[in-house]
Amino acid sequence: MQAPRALRSLLCVLSCAWLHTGAASRLKSPALPIQSEREPLPSKGLSGCSFGGRSYSLEDTWHPDLGEPFGVMHCVHCYCEPQKSRRGKVFGKVNCKNIKQDCPEPDCDEPVLLPGHCCKTCPKGEEDRKQAESVLDGFEYFQEKGREGKEKEDDLHKSYNDRSYLSSEDMGPGESRTDFVAVLTGVTDSWLPSSSGVARARFSLTRTSLAFSITFQRMGRPNKIAFLDSDGTAAFEYRVPKGQSDMICGVWKNLAKPLLRQLQTEQMRITMTTSNGRREEVEGKIIKHRALFAETFSSTLTSEQENSGMGGIAMLTLSDTENNLHFILILQGLLKHKDKDPPLVPIRVQLMYRQHILREIRANVTAHDPDFAEVLTDLNSRELFWLSRGQLEIAVATEGQDPRQISGFITGRKSCDTIQSVMSSGDALTPGKTGGVGSAIFNLHDNGTLDYQVQVAGLTSDVVGLTIELKPRRRNKRSVLYDLTPEYDGATGRAMGGWSRLEARHIHMLLQNELFINVATAHSQEGELRGQIKALLYSGLEAPRHELPTPLAGQFVSPPVRTGAGGHAWVSVDEQCHLHYEIVVAGLSKGDDLTVNAHLHGLAEIGEMDDSITTHKRLLTGFYGSQAQGVLKDISVELLRHLDRGTAFIQVSTKLNPRGEIRGRVHVPNNCEFGTRGEVEEAEFDDLFVRDPEELKKDPHTCFFESQHHAHGSRWTPNYDKCFSCSCQKRTVICDPVICPVLTCSRTIQPEDKCCPICDEKKEPKDMKAPERLEEHPEGCYFEGDQKMHAPGTTWHPFVPPFGYIKCAVCTCKGSTGEVHCEKVTCPVLTCGRPVRRSPSDCCKECPEEERSPAGPEHADMMQADGTRHCKFGKNYYQNSDNWHPRVPLVGEMKCINCWCDHGVTKCQRKQCPVLTCTNITRREGKCCPECLDSKEEDDLMTKAPDKRQTWRH
Repeated sequence: MQAPRALRSLLCVLSCAWLHTGAASRLKSPALPIQSEREPLPSKGLSGCSFGGRSYSLEDTWHPDLGEPFGVMHCVHCYCEPQKSRRGKVFGKVNCKNIKQDCPEPDCDEPVLLPGHCCKTCPKGEEDRKQAESVLDGFEYFQEKGREGKEKEDDLHKSYNDRSYLSSEDMGPGESRTDFVAVLTGVTDSWLPSSSGVARARFSLTRTSLAFSITFQRMGRPNKIAFLDSDGTAAFEYRVPKGQSDMICGVWKNLAKPLLRQLQTEQMRITMTTSNGRREEVEGKIIKHRALFAETFSSTLTSEQENSGMGGIAMLTLSDTENNLHFILILQGLLKHKDKDPPLVPIRVQLMYRQHILREIRANVTAHDPDFAEVLTDLNSRELFWLSRGQLEIAVATEGQDPRQISGFITGRKSCDTIQSVMSSGDALTPGKTGGVGSAIFNLHDNGTLDYQVQVAGLTSDVVGLTIELKPRRRNKRSVLYDLTPEYDGATGRAMGGWSRLEARHIHMLLQNELFINVATAHSQEGELRGQIKALLYSGLEAPRHELPTPLAGQFVSPPVRTGAGGHAWVSVDEQCHLHYEIVVAGLSKGDDLTVNAHLHGLAEIGEMDDSITTHKRLLTGFYGSQAQGVLKDISVELLRHLDRGTAFIQVSTKLNPRGEIRGRVHVPNNCEFGTRGEVEEAEFDDLFVRDPEELKKDPHTCFFESQHHAHGSRWTPNYDKCFSCSCQKRTVICDPVICPVLTCSRTIQPEDKCCPICDEKKEPKDMKAPERLEEHPEGCYFEGDQKMHAPGTTWHPFVPPFGYIKCAVCTCKGSTGEVHCEKVTCPVLTCGRPVRRSPSDCCKECPEEERSPAGPEHADMMQADGTRHCKFGKNYYQNSDNWHPRVPLVGEMKCINCWCDHGVTKCQRKQCPVLTCTNITRREGKCCPECLDSKEEDDLMTKAPDKRQTWRH
């Protein structure tokens, strides 16, 4: 793994005077004065500090998270210290210090270091000591629970609780999420006639990906969605797939940092246009809103007036204990503001059932800020029933000479997220390790009906109960809402049906992740499996979330593993034969101490079920947290066939069970007989001679690359990167980066399917001579290496099989003679001890900034070797294949972590410790791994203990 960005920041803090300032806001509701570093939410107009790619407000404190394998540095305390420049501008300066020397001396014989702490403390008992050592050995991320979670735990016995409920708000490192909303209405100042349509868009930003769910009314299905930056330029366009649904789902991936800042500071807009019949366009501003976190009901408000450009949304939620309905209105185009109009506009808000007015509120709002918040108190049983069935309507009207009105029905909150649950024995009310698993998906309709599909597998005994429940308030007092047992089929292990009697309170709790599904068995009457029902964020992958996923259980591992973990996975193969996967796990790596939640460090793998001893596996991804997802493009023909036959598996491996903790059999029918299909490229010289695939297999000089056979001497663009060119030379594949030519035109464009930019001939000034095409110059040069014609006067790096691109040579086409003249690149003499190559495409090495000195003019190296690159770690430079223990500022040398230089990339890994089976485990000073304590050492330790205590008394 490369040296993490946060580690580079920590190195920079100690070597630089101060770090650059950035927009930031405080961490939400800290449970303690200092918390593990997590992704903050930047706010407009605040100066702060930037550390490791994350932003912090002035006076914020945190423990730096250096990423795997270093983890959270609990003994390092960082502080964003306010500073003033000479001009009086406030900025932030990061100060970090080691707090280990401030630890108090424990008053006990054998203090222990608990997870998530810097200082050793006295153990509460022997079990606490063993647990702390085992969890520390696992080296996982820790996140301290807030006071709210502690209060919710106090009313239950320690071994009898909903642990998943207590950790429901926990997210893994880098999983911080920000929600946005937009109201889209007809554009009144456009050349198009204003639309009657209204759309509501909800966005979730995770890292650099923005997932969006859009519903629309009174307009046709849009065909294009565009995100506009602060200048009104389209920063991203999304082509809407055809369909009948009024829901549009999509993901904008890899947002650039400037666009992320514009999004966070509410400077971006979104537009939708239709192409069927009369072209319509709706537009709205993307904003943050405090109501998004608690919203469980919603309504889109439209006008009966044609082409009005009016609309709005209502975000609603129920009180936790009382039947009060809180709502916030965001109105667009309803309030027409003119300079002579009064600043306050009277409005009337009505709650209606079949045109009968149930409640009415009158208020004044400003045209500049048309948001309006209010509470409808003490809804009666009829109003709550109509609310659950989607039959209540909310209407907003202006009063005066020109009254205008918009209205809409209230339903449960809609989104593209999937409501699902993983049931595991580790999350049961009485936690266990049975190796079983349960999986469920749900679909909530506007009329309050909840469709469900449930499956269980790997259980110790027959299922006797399948129920949807609340969190129990007291021991042995489970709160059952709905019994699914009558729909359960013991032969298939599945239950399918619909719950049509959901109350409004149940819908509210469902969308707040406050419901659970419990599986009781003959051996575990109270429940062998249990899982929290919660929404899984839309990912944009082609995974069939409407179908039951593949269950992942310890019982399916070979040999079976009795684990408290469980999981499920959605897997599909697309038209290009690429594998899309989404994995969710639960019940992994949780200790008995509920104040600490250890996040999973797992490896997701896919492989073939085979009777032979050797099992072929492919690593999908390594991950922290509870989810893993991605696309695997380079798949072998054999693996695709196993997927088609249902003889493939997906498994999650952990340090405790490196051969598999949970596993599931995967069946994905596909038509990929010839393996992964690459993107269609333009025909090149080699493509004119297409050979039969069976003939290629027989040729001993054929290359096999990316699941395809390539003939000797052929060249192609690989699927993994269009900026590389590969060639086959007698069973050896050589891939080199494409060297783009220098363009002389003033305007360039970047084609999506090409690596290098080209001249934009459409926008080129008329008085500028357009670049001449290569084909129009028969008097140019033909180069045998790349088998191409080159225009007179052009230069390029030669392609010489079998070596690929020779980056330390430059060729020139002499137009008058048609000759190609190539010469070596002359590199300067370097006097430093460890020169480095700053880029893989660079020919000449350079001295680092610290070691640069004037070179003697009498020496010149004609051509430096295009060899391996060096690595820089901190202030030190390392040769390729060098190994070292990293030194982390304020902490010192970390002897339990090994780093090495791999062709210019620094990789680090924590030492792998063996699994111990003994009962007496100790951790020696200066040792990385715990060891077994034999009986003799234990006796010696017991005899020395009194002396040790006596010494401490003096």
